[in-house]
Amino acid sequence: MSITPAVRAILANYESDNPGVKANLARILMQGRLGGTGKLIILPVDQGFEHGPARSFAVNPDAYDPHYHYQLAIDAGLSAYAAPLGMIEAGADTFAGQIPTILKVNSSNSWATGVNQAITGGVDDALRLGCSAIGFTIYPGADDVFDMIEEIRELSAEAKSVGIATVIWSYPRGGNLSREGELALDVGAYAAHMAALLGAHIIKVKLPSAHIEQKDAVKAYEGADWSAQSDRVKHVVKSCFNGRRIVVFSGGAAKGEDAVYQDARDIRDGGGNGSIIGRNTFQRKREDAIAMLDKLMRIYKGEE
Repeated sequence: MSITPAVRAILANYESDNPGVKANLARILMQGRLGGTGKLIILPVDQGFEHGPARSFAVNPDAYDPHYHYQLAIDAGLSAYAAPLGMIEAGADTFAGQIPTILKVNSSNSWATGVNQAITGGVDDALRLGCSAIGFTIYPGADDVFDMIEEIRELSAEAKSVGIATVIWSYPRGGNLSREGELALDVGAYAAHMAALLGAHIIKVKLPSAHIEQKDAVKAYEGADWSAQSDRVKHVVKSCFNGRRIVVFSGGAAKGEDAVYQDARDIRDGGGNGSIIGRNTFQRKREDAIAMLDKLMRIYKGEE
């Protein structure tokens, strides 16, 4: 399959990476119905770790089965499937080669009082399972963020040395951040930039609000109208080396279909590379999830 000019231009931005890393990025960028467009939709299923199985899957009992998520991602024509070690292992042989996988190598749970995650997988696991990338969460603002930064520095260096890409979930949380501040525009852009500085190939962040949290940042944002979500997306993308890094935005908590579609239009219009959307799909009936993902891909292709 010939790599499209759009994908070739994205890969050219990763000037230090070896052919293995670029090949794995190309696999993700060329996969599925958005293949070759430079846009992505990734299915992440780490919510069982984060929220527990019943809260994640009881609304759609088929989703207790890891094979369900592999098949959903494949049948919908998505770009990749991301999950923790056990979920990837549970379907690795059955679905080998059918969709790029991203091994989430750290996780937390809903009982922990600290803002941190445990290492739950490694680069050796990603190699063994044929994954295209590792995924890792950092919490800018948390007291333990510097430990997380050192962990992903080591894991990312190891992954790059064997040709595997790195995805960083950068979610501001903890420390002196207010709840409103976790989604603030200045904080979200800072978190995304931090992930780029850490060497992420793909950066995952939340869609930001128009709120400005940091007093020292207020002046930098004065004089501009941040009411349009697409403009806020554009600012986050600009903060990732002026668009030289792949930036995808999380779907967040379950929401109505119209809100999901509007988010996608704003991500597209703001120059984002796409969505990483979990609960808003797998917590719906399969046929409804397929229909939603179909419309999202048409939006990203500019057909709606």
